[in-house]
Amino acid sequence: MEPIFEQAEKYVKKYFASYQANHEAGTITISGERYILVRAKSLRVDFSRHLVKSLGLPDRMSKELGDRLLYILAKSIAREDARQFAAEQKVEDPIAKLAAGPISFNYAGWAFVKIFPESRPTPDKKYFLVYDHPYSFEADAYISSRGQKSAKPVCVMNAGYSAGWCSESFGLELEAREIMCQAKGDPACRFVMGVEEKLDQYEKWALKNLKK
Repeated sequence: MEPIFEQAEKYVKKYFASYQANHEAGTITISGERYILVRAKSLRVDFSRHLVKSLGLPDRMSKELGDRLLYILAKSIAREDARQFAAEQKVEDPIAKLAAGPISFNYAGWAFVKIFPESRPTPDKKYFLVYDHPYSFEADAYISSRGQKSAKPVCVMNAGYSAGWCSESFGLELEAREIMCQAKGDPACRFVMGVEEKLDQYEKWALKNLKK
C-alpha cells in the first residue's frame, strides 16, 4: 500500500500548502475551503465541563453524553471530509480513499497516525484496523490541563474521526474504540476499528498480542 499512501501524501501536502489567513476579513482558507482554528482544551476539556453544568445531570452521565456527542460530531465531519477528498482526487478504490485520511488528520493537527501491519482493511465485515495516535490533541489537552490521570480513555474525537473517514471510504458502518490512552498513563493512544459487534473481540486480541 506504500505507493498509494505516497500519492495521497503528495496530494494532501499540496492541498494544505495553500493555507491563507485574511485577518482583516477574519477568514482562513485552504484550497478554497473555509477553515477555523479551535483551541484544543476548549473543545475537548472545557466543553465537557460546561455540559455538566448546563444539563444539571449527574457528572458521570453528563460526561458520557458529552463524549458521545463529540464522537458523533467528529465522525460526521470525517465522513464529509473523506467524501470531498475522494471527489477531488477522483479515486474510487477504498484503500486509496483511506490513504488520505491519516495524512490529512496529521496536517490538520489532530494527531500522527501509526497503522499496525496486523490490520485488515477489507470492504466487508471482516474489516479490522489497529492503530496508534501519537501526539493526540485530546490526550495532550487533558494531560496539560488536569495534571492527573484519567480513569478512562479520552480520545473520543480521534476515534470518531477515524471511524467516519473509514466508514465513508469503504462503504461500511465502522466504529472505533480507544483501548489504551496516554491520559490514563498508558504508553500509547491505541485504537481498534471494525463493525461494532466485533470491537470487543478486536480489543481483547490487541491488548493480548501487541507490544505495549
